Amino acid sequence: MAGSIYGTLFRISTWGESHGKGIGVVVDGCPAGLEIDEAYIQTFLDRRKPGQSAFSTQRKEADAVEILSGIFEGKTTGTPISLMIKNTSQISKDYSDIAETYRPGHADFGFDEKYGFRDYRGGGRSSGRETAARVAAGAIAVKILEEMGISLTTYVRAIGPYTIDYDKFDKEEITRNALYMPDAECAALAASYLEEMKKNLDSAGASVECVIRHVPAGIGEPVFDKLDAKLAQAVMSIGAVKAVEIGDGIQAAKLNGSQNNDAFYIEEGKVQKKTNHAGGILGGISDGSDIILRAAFKPTPSIYQEQETINRKHENVSIAIKGRHDPIVAPRAVVVVEAMAAITLVDEMLMNCVSRMDYLKKIYER
Repeated sequence: MAGSIYGTLFRISTWGESHGKGIGVVVDGCPAGLEIDEAYIQTFLDRRKPGQSAFSTQRKEADAVEILSGIFEGKTTGTPISLMIKNTSQISKDYSDIAETYRPGHADFGFDEKYGFRDYRGGGRSSGRETAARVAAGAIAVKILEEMGISLTTYVRAIGPYTIDYDKFDKEEITRNALYMPDAECAALAASYLEEMKKNLDSAGASVECVIRHVPAGIGEPVFDKLDAKLAQAVMSIGAVKAVEIGDGIQAAKLNGSQNNDAFYIEEGKVQKKTNHAGGILGGISDGSDIILRAAFKPTPSIYQEQETINRKHENVSIAIKGRHDPIVAPRAVVVVEAMAAITLVDEMLMNCVSRMDYLKKIYER
């Protein structure tokens, strides 16, 4: 299977299936000397693991990470880092009824058309469980960025019809509620809305926002590998993401140039912008202001209502999905968006080290 590797210099390769023995990732290109251990990586996986609230699947997985290689005495060695997360709570019989039937909204039909075969136990490689491996790799990328003074703040921005009020933004509130929203009032309204969806055997869509601060200007390539293009690819590769926005995103289409342009000015010798409609990226290159990234997640396709579909014989049938499923994807996907953004940024920053002769001389100066 092609497409399980992402990155150029900082590369990740995920492996495993939802209902196999485990999942994992190999991280190649991590600089030697980074202090990191399983406990640090586990804090990221704990943000994603199932069974944390009434709004996530009740599949009980510890998501305990095990470092197999690449770290010695608490520091990276510069060699490939292999991480494994064992599956401990798979109930494959929940999926036996769909072995010959395509679930609406899932990858089943396309996967079968491409390979002539599919692992129907929870979706196999197409399952959202694969993202745990990305999160483990993302923890390493976040640690690298922390060493350079770069921070990421990621949260649920909207659920269904409810969007946070930025005037009520409270960063500490993100981890206080089960929906990872920085607005307590909005979180309460969204929670009531989700309870209604559960009663109706339905699900809800949402959007996740990631703000990356202190990224230096000059990161990214100006043509095909634009920083915003790479971020969009990374985030769009997350299952259930249907749209990605940078800065004003689609709202920019409603503005005039005089409204959308960000005015530059100098303050205490530093380049600043009066606004940030561009979301920190101009011409595919970071401009030194906050990078603002949003991802739109579709409603969870696994709902308990009876739905019309077809089977492998191309017969019209109906299906009522069983198993343990999230009524909403976004809260557990917050850390996945953060991980993919961090992985992309580290890769782009490593490549930027050779963009100028003076950078190269600094690395090798004697």
